[in-house]
Amino acid sequence: MRYIFGIWAAPLVLFWGWYFLSINDINFGYLMMSRAFNLALFDLYGEMIGVDPATIPWMMGKAFFLDTMIILAIWAFRRRQLIAERVKLLRQRYLAAESAPNA
Repeated sequence: MRYIFGIWAAPLVLFWGWYFLSINDINFGYLMMSRAFNLALFDLYGEMIGVDPATIPWMMGKAFFLDTMIILAIWAFRRRQLIAERVKLLRQRYLAAESAPNA
């Protein structure tokens, strides 16, 4: 499962790292990291798919969020017994503390 988390996290880190560095024009001398390149790339991509270039980062954010929820659901399904035990333990602690007399 850790390999799946790595494969899932790598594109997110690369894209959002590039996006926020380039949108703030922190380019370290590379043309690819400049704001002009960012705007030109999103203009080109928006023209190719027929949407407003300003909405593309939000669309990608929603897609990454959906992917994250799917990965977390798979992880939770695989760990459902452990999660159920922890919830049961926390519930028992809460009920025990609730029924204890106040000092």
